Order: sequence, then structure tokens, then C-alpha cells
Amino acid sequence: MIKRSLALLLSSLAVATATIGFDAEQPISTSTFTCLKSSGYSFYISRVHRSNGAIDSTGVTNIKNAWSGGLSHVDGYIFPCLSPNCPSATDQAINAVDALKNGGTKIGRMWIDVEVYNWPSIQSNNRQFILDMANKLVELGCKIGIYSNHHYWKSIVGTDWTRMSKYQLWWASYNGHADLNHFKAFGGWSKPSIHQYTVDVAGPCSVGQFDLNYKP
Repeated sequence: MIKRSLALLLSSLAVATATIGFDAEQPISTSTFTCLKSSGYSFYISRVHRSNGAIDSTGVTNIKNAWSGGLSHVDGYIFPCLSPNCPSATDQAINAVDALKNGGTKIGRMWIDVEVYNWPSIQSNNRQFILDMANKLVELGCKIGIYSNHHYWKSIVGTDWTRMSKYQLWWASYNGHADLNHFKAFGGWSKPSIHQYTVDVAGPCSVGQFDLNYKP
């Protein structure tokens, strides 16, 4: 009975310490972030760099507003530019970090978005691109992570490539469940750190559509 009671207590504590956050691209004011915090959302992940090579100035402002609105953790992500006329992976990393500095704000972690969108067909080149971006971000003092899933990773770099597994994984799997269950190992990761479990839902506080994320 004592063991069972302890197990139930630990289970309850695990649920209590889990957090729900979101990512969104539209402009969000400080007061709206405060409202979202009151509605139970504790973290936010914002786009800093767009796939066309431009800085997402709205995303940078959102990061600043999220901190001011009282959220406990705010991250950013780079959606890489991959066409031949794009800046190099290292330059894109530099541009993203400079944008945050110039915007007078900071993030907890910078995520590299690795999803099926305009990636070249040569996996070895894609691996080097990701490695170059990650190394530059670390050199610039960033904590980093990877946004992906089994399908994306297999298509872009191959599931056997594990060079990024020392960094956290933001797992994209839209199964509607705020947990880490049903994760299929790939790329050297045995479990994710964040689960993006639902996309394009109507949020509270008149924020419009956003994506929901779970973090234990």
C-alpha cells in the first residue's frame, strides 16, 4: 500500500510539473502574452529566421513581448533558407543571433528547424549544413536543439545520422496527446524534450491560431 501511494504521488507530481506552451507567427502583444500566461501557457517558441533568408522581425518582437508578459521560458527557431542564393548556414546563424541582440532581447534556446521543405536531395550536404549551423550557434554562445520527426529526419539526413543527438529534440507529431508517448527513436534520440502535438488551433485571448507544445 505504501509503495502504491508513493507511485501515485510521484505520478501526480509528474503531471503537475509538466508544462504547456505554444509557437505562433502572428504579432502578439505583451498584454496578450500576460493573458495567455493566466490561461495556463508557460512557454513560447518564436520564429527568428524565415525560410526566404530574412529575419522575422515580428518573431523577434514577440520574444521581447513574451518575456515582458511574464512567460517563464522563451525560445526561438531558425527556419533555414536552402536555395542556392541563400546565405551560408553559418551566416544564417550569425544573422539570427544578431537580430536578437539588435532587438534587445534573448532566448533560452535556439532550435534548428529540420522539416521537409526545400531541402536538397543530397543527404551528406544536408548533414554538413546542419552541422555548420549548429557549430556556429554554439560558438556564438547559444543553447541549441533540433526540431524534427522520424519522417523528416529520414528524408533529409537519414535516420542513422546521430551527430545532433547530444542536443535536445523538439518532436513534431500531431497526435493530439500532450505527452511523450509513442515516440519512435531516430537520429540517436531515445526521447524528445518537447512534443509539438497539435497545430493550427484557435488559441485563447484572441490570439488566433497557434501550435501546442508539451514539455515534461
